[in-house]
Amino acid sequence: MYDICIIGAGVVGTNIARELAKYQVRVCLVEKEEDVGCGASKANSGIVHGGYSDEPGTLKAELCVKGNRMYEQLNKELNFGYRETGSVVLAFRDEDMKTLEKLYQYGIKNGVGGLAIIDGEKVRELEPYVSKEVKAALYCRNAGVTSPYEFVIALAENAITNGVELKLNTAVVGIEKVDDYFKVATNKGEIQTQYVINAAGIYCDKISSLIGIDDFHIIPRRGQYVLLDKEQNYLANSVIFQVPTELGKGILVTTTYHGNLMVGPNAEEINDKDDVGTTQDVLENIVKTARMSVPDFDMKQAITSFAGNRPISSKKDWIIEESRVAGFINLIGIDSPGLTASPAIALKVVELLKLAGLELKNKKDFMAYRKPIIQVKDENFKGDINSTNPDEHIICRCEQVTETEIIDALHRNIAIKSIDAIKRRTRAGMGKCQSGFCLSRVKEIIARELHIPVEEVTQRGKDSPGLPERAKRGKYIKL
Repeated sequence: MYDICIIGAGVVGTNIARELAKYQVRVCLVEKEEDVGCGASKANSGIVHGGYSDEPGTLKAELCVKGNRMYEQLNKELNFGYRETGSVVLAFRDEDMKTLEKLYQYGIKNGVGGLAIIDGEKVRELEPYVSKEVKAALYCRNAGVTSPYEFVIALAENAITNGVELKLNTAVVGIEKVDDYFKVATNKGEIQTQYVINAAGIYCDKISSLIGIDDFHIIPRRGQYVLLDKEQNYLANSVIFQVPTELGKGILVTTTYHGNLMVGPNAEEINDKDDVGTTQDVLENIVKTARMSVPDFDMKQAITSFAGNRPISSKKDWIIEESRVAGFINLIGIDSPGLTASPAIALKVVELLKLAGLELKNKKDFMAYRKPIIQVKDENFKGDINSTNPDEHIICRCEQVTETEIIDALHRNIAIKSIDAIKRRTRAGMGKCQSGFCLSRVKEIIARELHIPVEEVTQRGKDSPGLPERAKRGKYIKL
């Protein structure tokens, strides 16, 4: 019998798991995919938002600002990658100035620090490559960028170190309340637990309906992106937004935590929750719109496109509450800025559990630190693709990933054996050649270290769906 079963190992579920690992409770974290963070958590902008975009008084506004302030300490403890860069929201027309003023007032009421409306000249001092058409901008010092998939992995690893049980490839198919506990039916047997936390992201409506709560629905809102080579990262010092639309924060231009230039996302409501493909016409529009902000990025340097689906609720604000079924806590429609807010969401869920009657006693031996997988290489690094020293044996040339880093990733406390799982932990295959050089080398190491045939090493896990349809790079690099 568990005290708590968390359904969904995305950034919200893993933050909750890690927070609960600080207490003397038995927790299991259930995930239907072959690894943690395989939904929206690995396919988003990676932006740690300042907190000026959401209406004061909403959960989004409150938890975004609280979450933002937690990232620096979390990164010191977990080493997932976070950098404060600041952000600008660009105004091109006189009517855009009203939006900037509205966002500024939102930010002040939400308690956001480091806000100012600056003129076009000052914008170009901060961002020399933005369009000459920019009249002004809202500047926010407190925004930043993170590596979202590494954040999830770090949270999960640290939660497991502190006693949380992770169950991968485990799909929830039924939930029944029996007396004062739940029976959670999965494809791998039954889980008994006092409390259930529904952190299933885009599938939170499906999970909720299993216990008879179906008064909301989730609409997938797909966002497509283009990722460019690091040679283009000089074009953006901060996160560069345009004024937001009704569908979201609009097309941005930013440098990712690891130094690539990225443009996107759009916002399109689709029917298929699993459709994370990219399309030529949408990418064309994204590139055209992004050039309004930064005109001169070179699409010949584009290395890939990707997409993620955000869980848009029929409710206006996030719903984070103990439902009408006692002990069943629902997290509904956690879209942007969910990544930013996720550490604060976890704190709120802990308070809800206390109010629901769960006694939480602190652990004296909680271990907050988690060592990084990726090792920083300076000018003294002597890597070589033919080295016999694993610390210097380069497996991925583009990202300078060593054999030691891949071995480390494989022998941590999350059982993985797919190429994509290694990619998210080490960046092997994320560079300019997109696995052209390192794919077979990575497969061989996985097979050797796990004592399995090379043929059993798959791209995304044995039971995972095939690769999504993506626009052909040969076409969109001409944009």
